[in-house]
Amino acid sequence: MKTFIKVLVICCFTSFGLAQEGVVTIEQDEKIDKLLDIYKSVNESSELYRIQVFFGSHSGAQEIKSQVEIDFPGWYSKIDFESPSYRVRVGRFSTKLEAERRLIEVRKKYPSAMLLKPEKTTK
Repeated sequence: MKTFIKVLVICCFTSFGLAQEGVVTIEQDEKIDKLLDIYKSVNESSELYRIQVFFGSHSGAQEIKSQVEIDFPGWYSKIDFESPSYRVRVGRFSTKLEAERRLIEVRKKYPSAMLLKPEKTTK
């Protein structure tokens, strides 16, 4: 009988513990949405130079991207897929001069690196 009462008490406390509910409300200033729209429009219209350091298999691209992040910390790096291969691209340079200077630096580690023409950003 004692065991039955203990089990009953434990079941009651467990059901109360699982029955918790909460409500979260987020209040956001309307100006934040306007600022995000402005930010997106400015970035969409800007053209940036990038450096391609690798193209090939997905696993190879992942390895090179990891290595690039170690070799050039703080630089933007991304794996892009352009059929049939994956490409690792680094940097987001606003001027050709800056991009060419960085390309010289990158080629010391990745001799086959190449400078890509400016592209429209989507971020």
